[in-house]
Amino acid sequence: MAVLPLLAWTTEIAGRTLGLERPLFLLVIPVAVILAWGIIFRRTAGTAGERSRRLLLASRILVVVLLVVAAAGPYTIETRQTEGEPHVTLLVDESDSMAVSPEMASGLASRIEDEGVPATVSTVAQGDKSPLGNALAANTRPDGTVVLLSDGRVTSGRTLASATELARSMNATVSAVAPEPDSAEQYVSLNGPAKTSVGVENAFLAQVGGVSPDETQSVELIVEVDGQEIRRETVESPGAVEFTQTFDSVGTYQLTARIDADDQFDSNDVFHKTVRVVEPPKVLYVSRGTYPFRDYLAELYDLEVASAVPDDLSSYHAVVLQDMHARDVGNVDALQRFVIDGGGLLVAGGANSFENGAYKGSQLASTLPVTTGESTGQSTNLVFAIDVSGSAESGMRVQKAVALDALDQLGDDNKIGIVGFNYRAYEVAPLRPLGPNREATADLIRRLSSGGATDIAVGLDGASQLLDDQRGTIILISDGHDRFEDASVIAEQLGREGVRVVTIGTGPNPNERTLRSIAQASGGNYLRADETSRLRILFGGANRQYAGSGLTIVDQNDFITSGVKLTANPGNTNDVSIRSGANFLVASDDGTPAVASWRYGLGRVATITTYGADGSLDGLLSRPDSLLLTKSTNYVVGDPDRKATGVTTVSDTRVGTPVTVVYRGDSRPSGGNLTFSSVNPGVYHATATPTEQGFHSVLDTSFAANYQAEYAGFGLSPQLKAAVSDTGGQLYSSDQAAEIARSARDNASGVRPVRDDWARAFVLAAFLLYLGEVLLRRVQVYRGRTRSEGGLI
Repeated sequence: MAVLPLLAWTTEIAGRTLGLERPLFLLVIPVAVILAWGIIFRRTAGTAGERSRRLLLASRILVVVLLVVAAAGPYTIETRQTEGEPHVTLLVDESDSMAVSPEMASGLASRIEDEGVPATVSTVAQGDKSPLGNALAANTRPDGTVVLLSDGRVTSGRTLASATELARSMNATVSAVAPEPDSAEQYVSLNGPAKTSVGVENAFLAQVGGVSPDETQSVELIVEVDGQEIRRETVESPGAVEFTQTFDSVGTYQLTARIDADDQFDSNDVFHKTVRVVEPPKVLYVSRGTYPFRDYLAELYDLEVASAVPDDLSSYHAVVLQDMHARDVGNVDALQRFVIDGGGLLVAGGANSFENGAYKGSQLASTLPVTTGESTGQSTNLVFAIDVSGSAESGMRVQKAVALDALDQLGDDNKIGIVGFNYRAYEVAPLRPLGPNREATADLIRRLSSGGATDIAVGLDGASQLLDDQRGTIILISDGHDRFEDASVIAEQLGREGVRVVTIGTGPNPNERTLRSIAQASGGNYLRADETSRLRILFGGANRQYAGSGLTIVDQNDFITSGVKLTANPGNTNDVSIRSGANFLVASDDGTPAVASWRYGLGRVATITTYGADGSLDGLLSRPDSLLLTKSTNYVVGDPDRKATGVTTVSDTRVGTPVTVVYRGDSRPSGGNLTFSSVNPGVYHATATPTEQGFHSVLDTSFAANYQAEYAGFGLSPQLKAAVSDTGGQLYSSDQAAEIARSARDNASGVRPVRDDWARAFVLAAFLLYLGEVLLRRVQVYRGRTRSEGGLI
């Protein structure tokens, strides 16, 4: 593992750290001694006295030693008081979202300088662009203080979380002056499905937000569908209104949410949304029994019923099998081809299926994300990648506790390795069986210490090298305060190689967005620090079996399980195990997979293996649990438009933000000013960038363009609060110039580790020694005590 060994050398003497950056250079010393001895005692034999040659040898060896040690990079680290040079950088946000607050930069800067601390004012955002993360990263200096006069609403560029991690690595402090709105500003947004089927009830959420000098601000909210008012309600800001809408015919519907607000910006008082309504997808239901699930599906889809899978499945979007014995399924060859070509398959279990239906070894079994057999949890290769960077230092005790708790969930049959990482990765424990090494592994975790900048990508790379091309799982334990882009690229590559990343968020304020992105990129799960018991479901094995009550959602980030609440417990589960590469979504009370999914060819497959005493899906058919069945079926159906031709798909966007126009048809379309390129047979893409708000049309298909992101948030953002907290900064008001100056002084000075490099001193000592020797011998020649012919001068 090339990235893991440490080449530097350090030791502690009297509270001071002595170190060499390149200790391998010391290997030159014995070679140099031999050469010096050969030159002085061989080539000068008979030309100088024995004593003279010994003194010269000692002198030259000492010169060589000094030069070699200088090349090895000697340094010391000592904790001492430093005064520093206090300086305050005021980064001023003059973007439109700050227009609701009074200008305060110039007066604040003058008052800070009156306190004796230099202040620099820099405008970092204007108009409808707020690249605050870029500005923070560019203006951060070691041991410096950066004060943001901003609401922290980033609309482009680097995230605040990424810039905050950079500041922490440089011992810099990020503080903020909270905006104090002196005028009201409200905005509206509308959320809900972008595509649905005829006759399906859809839930929508109209939200009103903003700021006001008053404690409350009430506005009238109006919702329209195709220009017809369907809802009118007075809403206190911030607030929201939920409503449902059922569409009775195929087409694209235009929804508008509007507020009547007396404020600065009119553009964000209206929000547009399009909903494409298609014919219910055609689903084939196959079963030998009579179950309520059939009637449930018939209410939502264009359902056909059969007792066996037919030869021709080309007209269907998905096939649902319920409680079927393998011998009764029908044409399994046709079913597999159907799924491989993009069709969907949902298999619901029961008393006549899976272990009771001869699935083991059958042709159908290879299509499913689960295998039939005893399900005591997986045994696999696991590598803990534990964040030991400076950002984790304050919560290192919690970090270790989470790692130890996660370790306790794992079965003895797993192989476990440990990697610690900051800006480098370090092998803490090799990959080895956990059973005989459990306590030794736990002890190594307890001994971890923190320091350095954070680079999650390096940690993932080091963990993957510890796996050494073997399949397995990386358990990343971190607060997530780092840029997720590089780490997500590595996680995605690991996922393609069969290695999943399970992320566990730790610390007082974990960056869940980063950790979720990393997990999802690899096909893994994100767990909060108090959810490590779910590892027992996945990797508990025979000696760490999971014991729960009812159904437990294992992965809350998956399409099928997101937003699902489970209250039912059918009571029975088929005896299955999760297949490698599949998504373990819901577990029964003994940890057996109750819901699983995966991709098979171009298609999607899901299994529901929990069932009631009567063989039905029992309480899963009732709300709120029924959402699990709906989303499972929608997952395997996929895009209900995929079989249609001559269809254009365009997502809603914002003004000035490009959107991809997708056309599926037999030939390249003509889209006016748009140029379509072929990306797949029968699939063409173009890019449209709307310049005005409202509804637009491309190839007779509507899409919405809404106000820019700058006008979708006012007041202090949670991200800025987190940045201030994570760097030990403060939230100030505009009249706290003295406090800002005092903080800058305190941050610049203090007792801290200071590194001193000694390479130049060793080089100077070697030069002075050589020069002194030469001068001494010249003086001896001058006085007649030796001869220059000796060959030693």
